[in-house]
Amino acid sequence: MKKLRWAMEGEFWELDQSTPKSLEGSARAVPGNPNPLGISRGTRLSRPKQIDFMQRFMATPFLPSFSAGTLQLQRVLPFQFSGDWFATLLGQFNVLKFVSSLKQGELSKSRCLHALRDKSLYALGFCSELLFTDDDTLLLSYDSYGHNNTSRKKAFPNHNFTLEALWPGLFVDKCGNYWDVPFSMAADLASVASDSGPSYHLTMHHNSGLPTQFEGDENSSAVPASLLPGFSLKNAVAYKKNVDIWRSKAQKLKMVQPYDIFLSSPHVSASGIIGAAMTASIGDNSVRSPVENDSDGSTGFHLHAPDIKSSFSADIFGSVAFTAQHGNFQKLFSDLTRFHARLDFPSGSKFLSGATRLAQDYFNSQQPSLETVQAVCPKVFFSVQQQIAGPFSFRVDSGVVIDLKNRDIRAHDSVFAIEYALQVLGSAKAVAWYAPKHQEFMIELRFFES
Repeated sequence: MKKLRWAMEGEFWELDQSTPKSLEGSARAVPGNPNPLGISRGTRLSRPKQIDFMQRFMATPFLPSFSAGTLQLQRVLPFQFSGDWFATLLGQFNVLKFVSSLKQGELSKSRCLHALRDKSLYALGFCSELLFTDDDTLLLSYDSYGHNNTSRKKAFPNHNFTLEALWPGLFVDKCGNYWDVPFSMAADLASVASDSGPSYHLTMHHNSGLPTQFEGDENSSAVPASLLPGFSLKNAVAYKKNVDIWRSKAQKLKMVQPYDIFLSSPHVSASGIIGAAMTASIGDNSVRSPVENDSDGSTGFHLHAPDIKSSFSADIFGSVAFTAQHGNFQKLFSDLTRFHARLDFPSGSKFLSGATRLAQDYFNSQQPSLETVQAVCPKVFFSVQQQIAGPFSFRVDSGVVIDLKNRDIRAHDSVFAIEYALQVLGSAKAVAWYAPKHQEFMIELRFFES
């Protein structure tokens, strides 16, 4: 599995979001609405394989998850047909709903049996993964949910080129609202991950049918225009550069393997990325409301032809990141402290316009307006990780909202996590995270992340 690039891609590309709302453990981001980094992830093991690994090697007979007041337990039954063909049957049981049904009357054996017959307590998922080569996998899945008699189907051939079809497709926007799209298909082509140099990302997306809000979500909001029926093509090109400001040359402890090889080198580094993104849309999804335009703060170049239901937009973007780490993550205590901060400029045109107005105000000896200063303020994200003891560490990922008009600075979309490094695998960890804003809790298995 290639090392993930989530630290730099999360704001400029829609990575899938981890969520306990679906059996596969993920939902696609609404196009044009990337999600918080703490719950956004790129390539990873499928959810059934994660659960199977934890059952086999981490003494976890049932894996819990929590979402919007519901506690579920999951277990996987694996089938290994051959060295290249792996299938799983994933079962899910809604614990809290079962307990609440028992409280509605006198507790007895017959009442328990009657409550267990309730189909809404269960969900069942079948997943088949066929490995053609080390990099080519065909994934087919079918999920059935008893609470609303719906099912999700997914076809997912995976390579540097990825083709995905979902019916219905589960999407999530920045506000945490989940949407079901009756049919969604996406073709994705991306360059291989690299620490420095040019990269590209090309996606074709097609939606069919009217989106509906996911059952159980109480927030009422307008349907994002990018989820409406239509076809869109998005292309992004970027150049990334990493610079080591300082890296420790001190000897590590001999005969002691680090808990995570990617977190075993104290250093101070910086990185930057600059690029351009272009999107062409045909259909109902070509119309964006003023609210959506204001929400992402982008201006850029935009051309809309309402007569033929088509639009084209383009803009530049940039990001600067800083990372500092202390410790080799080898000792039992106080051997890992890591800080990562990132400044994102999602709309280069908006930044350049604001910078131009600031320069004019300066040369004209005028006081700049708050709107002008706000226009050049980047989006701020930070991550802090601290070793607790041995392979256990605590991590916080959060955005920072800077509101000059109301003179307010606050954390936004925070995610708290306990990580357990699986030392024998080199760079793997079990992560238990909680997102207060989304009211979601989940345990995942992740590889090759830093």
